[in-house]
Amino acid sequence: MALLEVKNLDVRFAVRGGDLTALRGISFSLDKGERLGLVGEPVAGETAESVPP
Repeated sequence: MALLEVKNLDVRFAVRGGDLTALRGISFSLDKGERLGLVGEPVAGETAESVPP
């Protein structure tokens, strides 16, 4: 059994002129002892350290 399971995750940010889609349809699971890292390019020099509810 996975400690964490995510299915079909979408993450969008409100920006001027509309929404910016950061993730679309991402699914993964993590078992005990596994690690996950997300890497990507910053948008206009900004980073997202947390995602609001």
